Amino acid sequence: MSESEDFTHNYFNYFTEIEEHFQRARGTSLFLLSPLDWALIETWKNAGVPIEAVLRGIDAAFEKWRARKVKTQMVNSLAFCAQAVLTEAQIISGAGTARPHRGSAAPFSIEELRAYLAANAAALEAEYGEIAASLSKLADDVERHYADLEDLERRLTVLEDKVMAQARARQSEEELLEARRELDRQLRPYRAKMSAEQLAMLEKQYLDRNLLEKAGLPRLSLFYMR
Repeated sequence: MSESEDFTHNYFNYFTEIEEHFQRARGTSLFLLSPLDWALIETWKNAGVPIEAVLRGIDAAFEKWRARKVKTQMVNSLAFCAQAVLTEAQIISGAGTARPHRGSAAPFSIEELRAYLAANAAALEAEYGEIAASLSKLADDVERHYADLEDLERRLTVLEDKVMAQARARQSEEELLEARRELDRQLRPYRAKMSAEQLAMLEKQYLDRNLLEKAGLPRLSLFYMR
């Protein structure tokens, strides 16, 4: 398998497989993941946690929960599985094993990619003109970038970081405080299950997501074309 195919499989299936596996383990296919859950998946992806470790960790956490004689509440967040996922990641790392990858084509066409880049450029044009111009250039040369989606994703990550830096500078102290309060409220039941490093990464991902959502700004990553 080429590096491009490997990236495509890993990137576009990582989020979806975890979401579907958690829903199956919970027994509720219509259950929607929260912003905290999506931020947690993103921290695992960025930290290089194998998807096999995440799926095994979810299963292990639910097996432990089902074995309880008294179940005080349903499992309502992926954060419940965080410690089990970390344990499985350590086991896989020590064993030197990983889930075999399958080849996969990009789940969108060139025209869909062009439209996505152009739409994001239009959404940012009024207040983030320089970044919008960069997105427009990517859309104009979409054929070349479609041939190397990994490099395109890197470019989009850089542009999104610039958007977030500018948007955060515009937030008031009260808005920053409210985001922190909401993060603490959602994380409180799960803090004991995570390491300091996990918590730091998760907090950053959650606050970044919250910032863009509150400002009404688009995510630029290719994943959000799904």
